Amino acid sequence: MQDTKARGIGDEPWPNEIRVLDEGRTLRIAYDDDAAYALSAELLRVRSPSAEVQGHSPADAKTIGGKRKVAILAVAPVGNYAVRLEFDDMHRTGIYTWRYLRQLGETAEASFKTYLDDLAAKGLNRDQPGEK
Repeated sequence: MQDTKARGIGDEPWPNEIRVLDEGRTLRIAYDDDAAYALSAELLRVRSPSAEVQGHSPADAKTIGGKRKVAILAVAPVGNYAVRLEFDDMHRTGIYTWRYLRQLGETAEASFKTYLDDLAAKGLNRDQPGEK
């Protein structure tokens, strides 16, 4: 990938590697400032930036269960600012910007804990499909 300054994005870190690992269970993203994150497909799926998951307001956001074994099937570029991930449960509407992927990487542990707490509060779990 090209340098961010050449793309007019300023000083924001730019990904220089995006790789699907572990038979689609992990997405590794490395940035040009040496930050790197290994994000689980499950976290990426349940935190999809799509309207289907996030809704059109925070009150519309859904907690989705049954995604423990979800896998990434494909990664497709969206312009020069994001990727679209396709999952084996046929979800493919989220556009993951470089900034959003970095945010998920930086907060992965806390975000996953919040997800587990939300599942428990709504009577859902990681193995059985459902949403609330």
